[in-house]
Amino acid sequence: MSTLFEKIGGDAAVNAAVDIFYRKVLADDSISHFFETTDMEAQHAKQKAFLTMAFGGPNNYTGADMRKAHAPLVAKGLNEDHFNAVAGHLQATLEELNVPADLIGEVMAIAGSTKDDVLNR
Repeated sequence: MSTLFEKIGGDAAVNAAVDIFYRKVLADDSISHFFETTDMEAQHAKQKAFLTMAFGGPNNYTGADMRKAHAPLVAKGLNEDHFNAVAGHLQATLEELNVPADLIGEVMAIAGSTKDDVLNR
């Protein structure tokens, strides 16, 4: 049985998705301020490694856990509305890439499973 990572198209698909996703995130005034001091090249690399791992691909993720990585953003006011905006951009990205709806559902379930950790609840 192939992994979600393989089903969506492997490295090429994850790389394309992360690039489009961050363009959408940075264009959204409701959340872009959280990335004002972020090294976006490093952020892209971390996100690609994290999504690859989360989707069952090779595990090369060496970043901080969700709670630790997002704690400074929660201190700056990161809340559920912001999380939902980011999740919406992820879904829109996958739709733009013509990922089948059932696979988008799997991705969004994985993304949703991180909400409490991201928001440090």
